[in-house]
Amino acid sequence: MRVKDTLNLGKTKFKMRGNLPVKEVERQNVWAENKVYEQRQKLNEGKPTFVLHDGPPYANGDIHMGHAMNKISKDFIVRYKSMNGFRSPYVPGWDTHGLPIEQKLTQAGYDRKKMSTNDFRKLCHDYALKQVDRQRTEFKRLGVAGEWDNPYLTLAPEFEAAEIRVFGKMAEKNLIYRGLKPVIWSWSSESALAEAEVEYHDITSPSAFYGERVVDGKGILDDNTYMAVWTTTPWTIPASGGITVSADFDYSVVKPAGDDRKFVIATDLLEKDAELFGWDSYEVVKNLKGKDLEYVEAEHPFDHSRRLLTMLGDFVTLDAGTGLVHTAPGFGDDDYQVGKKYGLDVFVDVDSKGYMTKEAGKDFEGVFYDDANEISLNKLKEANLMLKYMPIEHSYPFDWRTKKPVIYRATTQWFASVDKIKDQILAAIDEVKFKPDWGQKRLHNMIANRSDWVISRQRVWGVPLPIFYGEDGTPIIEKETVDHVADLFGKYGSDVWFEREAKDLLPEGYTNEHSPNGKFTKENDIMDVWFDSGSSHQGVLAERSYLTYPSDMYLEGSDQYRGWFNSSLITSVAVSGHAPYKQLLSQGFTLDGEGHKMSKSLGNTIAPSEVIEKMGADIVRTWVTSVDTSADVRVSMANFVKVSDSYKKIRNTIRYMLANTSDFDPKENTVPFEKMSALDQFMFVKLNRFVEEVKGYYDQYDFLDIYKTVLKFVNADLSAFYLDIAKDILYIDAKDSASRRSMQTVVYKVVVALTKLLTPVMPHTTEEVWQFLKEPEEFAQLSEMPEVAKVANEDQLLANWNQFMNLREDVLKSLEKVRDQKLIGKASEAKLSLYLNEKDQQLLQDLNTNVKQDLLVSQLEVKDYQEAPSDADKYGDDVAMTVEKAEGDVCERCRLTTKDVGSDPDYPEFCQRCAAIVKQEFPETAKEGFTE
Repeated sequence: MRVKDTLNLGKTKFKMRGNLPVKEVERQNVWAENKVYEQRQKLNEGKPTFVLHDGPPYANGDIHMGHAMNKISKDFIVRYKSMNGFRSPYVPGWDTHGLPIEQKLTQAGYDRKKMSTNDFRKLCHDYALKQVDRQRTEFKRLGVAGEWDNPYLTLAPEFEAAEIRVFGKMAEKNLIYRGLKPVIWSWSSESALAEAEVEYHDITSPSAFYGERVVDGKGILDDNTYMAVWTTTPWTIPASGGITVSADFDYSVVKPAGDDRKFVIATDLLEKDAELFGWDSYEVVKNLKGKDLEYVEAEHPFDHSRRLLTMLGDFVTLDAGTGLVHTAPGFGDDDYQVGKKYGLDVFVDVDSKGYMTKEAGKDFEGVFYDDANEISLNKLKEANLMLKYMPIEHSYPFDWRTKKPVIYRATTQWFASVDKIKDQILAAIDEVKFKPDWGQKRLHNMIANRSDWVISRQRVWGVPLPIFYGEDGTPIIEKETVDHVADLFGKYGSDVWFEREAKDLLPEGYTNEHSPNGKFTKENDIMDVWFDSGSSHQGVLAERSYLTYPSDMYLEGSDQYRGWFNSSLITSVAVSGHAPYKQLLSQGFTLDGEGHKMSKSLGNTIAPSEVIEKMGADIVRTWVTSVDTSADVRVSMANFVKVSDSYKKIRNTIRYMLANTSDFDPKENTVPFEKMSALDQFMFVKLNRFVEEVKGYYDQYDFLDIYKTVLKFVNADLSAFYLDIAKDILYIDAKDSASRRSMQTVVYKVVVALTKLLTPVMPHTTEEVWQFLKEPEEFAQLSEMPEVAKVANEDQLLANWNQFMNLREDVLKSLEKVRDQKLIGKASEAKLSLYLNEKDQQLLQDLNTNVKQDLLVSQLEVKDYQEAPSDADKYGDDVAMTVEKAEGDVCERCRLTTKDVGSDPDYPEFCQRCAAIVKQEFPETAKEGFTE
């Protein structure tokens, strides 16, 4: 027998196959064939329930890194809960209605205005389902587990029926009404939008200061006085209905030098505005309060037959302008509210496509609203009313789909009242837990400041508003009619609304006083898509018996505070009086490596599929744990390369432990704690503290801390300490020796615990590991999270070992110092002399461990601190040490330097320890001798 055949008796060649991009797909096929998700649900029957309700992504286009981060984060939570004592089903969903799908078909050459509504809706339906299939494939490739064969879709008949019933319940509570008021209007989409459907960009707009001549001063002002007003939307001047001032502000009537006119301006802005207008000097003719100006009338600057009423409003400020605000009730919510108070007409002179109508006057008719700015400015100059024109930069809303600016435009729309139940909604927020904590204030403020919700859309791909009209035009929204429509939608889908006449959508024999002849018409508008997804608590949570309402958690991007979190909250409180969720967890956005928003047009996107193809899904999943998802996250390929290195470290460490426990049977070879070596006891306690810490982070959804803690444990506790020492035991000691089996017991427990803890993060990898473990469950996903074991006096044990670890740090420094001097190479070539006080010497004895082995040196002496030579390395006031080259020869087997190499003539290359082990394991070698 050759010498090398007796070396490292416990070391086994072991291979875990890499190639994640290929192997992951094979493993996912195995999961599907074995219905692993379904098996997990079966195992969890009867356990407490934890339901994370999926916010539906929009069914359009490939998923991006933000989608991946969101879905993977949810999967972490669901997998962990499922393995930690909860029944945690996961039902993915999709938002399938709305403008973007209509736009995609329009871009493909379909003209919905030249097609029947039903034909166009059929195209939208088919397109949406194709997108769902496309995204489902991508989400499954990420390793996300769930009911992929039974997701929820907002276009599904049962979902649409539930949504109609939500609408009906809100109508019963008088929360649904029709009104003519300004809404966010997208001329590029020809539809009203909700606040959640706009994004803000900085633009430059024309800002105009101009005078409006007083024609009825109410005894306060004479006819040669002008109200100095300000606007940043000159195109709305044709629709001007009044002037708004603040009741409590001071105002001055001033006469500029060289001008026979007088102007009314807020006193606090007078000096600033006079300089802006180029007034070298001026005379203050009169001072008065804003409330004194109420009901003063001025003439319209373009149409002298129209009068403008001065009104009092609380939205006037002194941070800019003149303190007098041009007011057009048809083009702004503040304008509308104050105009409504004073009985002004809602005047709208812009059509659905953004073009001025004949009501604006002959100079404006047919002009696009933005181009009308210049016309208004020129007319003011021609009439000598312009005081100052200047461009102004400010944030302005844009349609988030078309990327075009929107306008505020009064149209007749259907609204859901928020004001009536605002106190209830705010109270419901107080019952919800938020992570991060600032989310509560953010959602509270958004609800507190929001106006009523415009829920009607002038499109065709969506859920119709279940409203009928009588012969006299009266809207009919009754429980009987709404429930009947809901039943029809549940049976046939919402297409039935467009396929049948109104009379065929009403209950048989239905009559109504507003239609004496039995004739009815139906509403053509559809619901806001946020009403669709915002009804999912009823369409999914309340609909599926194995889910719970309210859900335990909603988890989405921080933009959903004004989106899905918001709409779901309103509808849930309206229907049930409580929030649809017990906890909200929000995440930031994914940005490129430079911190810019990812955009296909900029070419700075990284698709999940791109990373998966090169590195595998487990790298993407591990990356999600490596970033702070509560804030915006920068994404670059360099991030994934770095994470890949960390992943390889974890993988290789596990592979090492598997290789060294391949001959370990946990049923036959496990060593109880009390019989373990002191080092193994220490590592066992460290393992359980690690398990407790990681599970705590899972419980708090702190993924980044999981990543940091796992890497610290793998790098510091395992690789740099325990497994480094393990080589001298696992490779060298006899196969069935107490020392080796003790250490294998702990190493096996470590790899099992680590595999379970990492299964939510890297399930493909841990399932590969699971094949080599001797555990009863067929799949890692079907196992339970490791329990935290406690042992007697573990705090004292840890305290003692932590002191030893501090000493070890000092030893490593001294070893490194000597290594730098080229006196030794490895620590195993060293002789270490420790000079310690009595207390520290007692500590080493109390540890009851092989200190020399734990410090990886060949020879060790422990002496009194007073004996330390002057050139010793000193650490503090009571620790010193010297390092020199060990005396003797290097054992060919254990690689330690000892004085007894060759003491056994049968094994001249071995130290006495190794010779005894080999003689025991291979007694025949003493007779055969060795060959090289």
